[in-house]
Formats: sequence, structure tokens, C-alpha cells
Amino acid sequence: MAIKSAHPISSNSAPVPPNGKAEERSGKLHRMPRTLAGTPAPTEDSNRKSLLGLYEKAVTLMGHGKYTEAHTAFTQLLEGAPHDLADRIRMYIAACVSQIDHGTTEFRTHEERYDYAISLLNHGHYDDAAEHFKEILLENDSADYAFYGMAILASLTNSSHECLKHLEQAIKLNPMNRIQARGDSDFGNMAEDPRFTDLLYPES
Repeated sequence: MAIKSAHPISSNSAPVPPNGKAEERSGKLHRMPRTLAGTPAPTEDSNRKSLLGLYEKAVTLMGHGKYTEAHTAFTQLLEGAPHDLADRIRMYIAACVSQIDHGTTEFRTHEERYDYAISLLNHGHYDDAAEHFKEILLENDSADYAFYGMAILASLTNSSHECLKHLEQAIKLNPMNRIQARGDSDFGNMAEDPRFTDLLYPES
């Protein structure tokens, strides 16, 4: 199952296109990299060197026992990573999750908790993921991305009523979630439900 991006859509941030197959599953969209006018686009070789530098920093974080920070860094690196490096990144992500599961997890922001919940979701730990989404909502009941995460979880577990309820609330808080959901493969189980179609395409 794919890993979602570390930064969900929120009403305070501009949306970016979804990761399609959600090689990163996020509830959030991604911007395409831009090159300033008159500035040569970076070469493939320079991109790889930059990626390797970030990879080494993530490994260092893990080596210092900063598993939550390392998990976030590896998750962000996974998008666009070449195949040979992506396999190792996935291994480290799993190791970070394992270490966090066995210790006391502290999150500096709701976004970090969301990232961790998505990782749990991607590894099939649905109940644990749900608890973290709920923790976010207990502290911030306007966190549209947490409702979006709950909607994805409900879709994956074939809870259509819960999916529609959470997705409707996510859209109410941030209308951009409607556009995100239209291309999100994680709602595949809802594709044939007319209520889902009505929610995503109210103008039809």
C-alpha cells in the first residue's frame, strides 16, 4: 500500500495535485517543482546528489534515535526517489514505525501526528491510525485533513456510511478536498456508490 505525503490539504495552505496512485497517500496535493526564469533546470545527476544528501540526513536522524523526525524525512524523500533508493527508504520507514510503536511518541505538530497516522494506515494498522486521527480532532475539530484521513480509512475498511460522513465534513471545512477526492484511488471502494458521486459532483 502506498505512503501518503506528509502535508495534508488544509484550509490554510494552497492545494497541489494528488499523488495519483498515491504513491504517497495523503489527503493532500503536491506542487510541481518550478524553475525560475533564466535559471537552468537541475540535471538528473544534481537531483540525485541532492536526494542522497537528504537521505543521509534522514539516516543520521534515525541513528540519533529521532524516529519521528526521521520517519517524516523518509516519507518526504520517497516521492520521486529512484527504484534502487526507494526500496531502502521503505525499509527505513518501516523500521521507524516499529521503533515509534515501542516507545513514547511525541509530536510537535498535528501534521506530524497525521504523517504518522498515514504511515500506520499504509501498513494496515487501521485501529491505531484511527486513534491518531481522533487525537488530532480532539485538539482541533477544524482539521479537515484529519476528517479526510478518517474518510480514507472508512473507505479502505468498507464502511461507506462513515466514509461519506467524514468526507462530507472534510469538504465542508475545505472545499478543495472535493477535488482531491475525485482523483484519490483510496476511495475505489466507494466508486459505485451514488451518494459518493453526488457528494463529489454536486453540480451534475
